[in-house]
Amino acid sequence: MSTQYQMIVVDDEIDIAETLADYFEMQGFAVKIAVNGQELKKILPEFTPHIVLLDLNMPGEDGLTLTRYLREQTRAGIIMVTASAGQVDMVVGLEMGADDYVGKPFDLRALLARVRSVLRRTQNELPANAQPVQDARKKIGKCLLDVEMRKLWDGETEIPLTAMEYDLLMVFLANPNRPLSRDYLLELAHKTDADPFDRSIDSRITRMRKKIEIDPDKPSTIKTVRSVGYVYIPNA
Repeated sequence: MSTQYQMIVVDDEIDIAETLADYFEMQGFAVKIAVNGQELKKILPEFTPHIVLLDLNMPGEDGLTLTRYLREQTRAGIIMVTASAGQVDMVVGLEMGADDYVGKPFDLRALLARVRSVLRRTQNELPANAQPVQDARKKIGKCLLDVEMRKLWDGETEIPLTAMEYDLLMVFLANPNRPLSRDYLLELAHKTDADPFDRSIDSRITRMRKKIEIDPDKPSTIKTVRSVGYVYIPNA
């Protein structure tokens, strides 16, 4: 890499933290380790991260609390790392500002690819040491999704959005260009929607397309991946 990116690994399991630090140092990163939120807050004033790998389940301040803190204090990309990849925690973490998530155990090369993907997105914005700017609206298709207010806007018009549709949009936003299986999306839908009469993820995606696509009959934002599921194409 032409730029040496700075990373903080936050994990109370020191063997995992050291493994991650060793690997990413070999990839050219400058890495600091924090085993809890208190250590993270001590590191930040003197070491501005471009990216943070943040364990979700830690004693004391957990990963969700620290995600909110990092988003308020830094422009760093945030990847949640968790052994309990529960959909509720995942969605809450994304709502609080995390950029991506990975489950334990993970493949280091796959994690590196996710880190580079997040860096490409976040480093196209302001530098990591810039004053934080809260941008709660995310473009998806022809619309803007307000992730704080949980509202979808088409210009000045608010588009009705169910809780399940919001959760699905957040998952797509967190996984650009990554095919997501129908089973995965269906599991998420069933955890966040109590409607027992509509269990087809395809019908849900069809309704979402009518809200966000310029031409729902020729979708370019949420595309079908044959025999797999769907993929979100940003800036389509």
